[in-house]
Amino acid sequence: MSKYQFTESDIYLPGSDIPKNLLGIETPDLLHEIEATLLQQAYTRFITELDPSVRFDENYFKALHRDTYVSLYEWAGMYRTVDMSKGGSLFCRAAYLEQETRRVFRELEQEQYLQQAADGAVEQFAERLAHYQSELIALHPFYELNGRITRLFFDLIAVHNNYEPIDYSRALTAGSSGQNAYIEASILCVQRADSSKLQQIILQGLRRAGANKNNCK
Repeated sequence: MSKYQFTESDIYLPGSDIPKNLLGIETPDLLHEIEATLLQQAYTRFITELDPSVRFDENYFKALHRDTYVSLYEWAGMYRTVDMSKGGSLFCRAAYLEQETRRVFRELEQEQYLQQAADGAVEQFAERLAHYQSELIALHPFYELNGRITRLFFDLIAVHNNYEPIDYSRALTAGSSGQNAYIEASILCVQRADSSKLQQIILQGLRRAGANKNNCK
């Protein structure tokens, strides 16, 4: 069975949590390996393509998902049209998804895509990154691969503002409970609208570009 629960959807192969894909893959390990490779390629491409004119708006966010996974999934870059939940977490209902996503990106634009926050203290930047990442986690706009594309999106905002991509490696390592700290933080975002744990993770992983070189003299 899928790790997600939803009203009606034929996105998965029957009786499995393997999404139907354009390559006809039915082995989860192989599918995850290809997804990871596509994501690595996306990081290289989109970081290289960053320039001062980039607008981190909703179209850009959707394009990240589409361009990263279009060779694998026909629904890449498309918002889900069904209600979805995971465990005890109900994501934004599909009927309100588009208007809520527009609201989040309108507010992000009003904050100049966090450029002003990035010019301040690192703690301030981490707080605003966590706030908007929390919003998108709760929306869960795509059928799959939301976390990876959301992290990519905010990594690009960080790089655009003279930071390194956020280091989530510790937070993505599974603990004794089988869950990792990022998943635990995401659950708080969805169930309680609480981004404080996510903020701590982001703050721990934020480094200004060139900071490590300066510290190794």
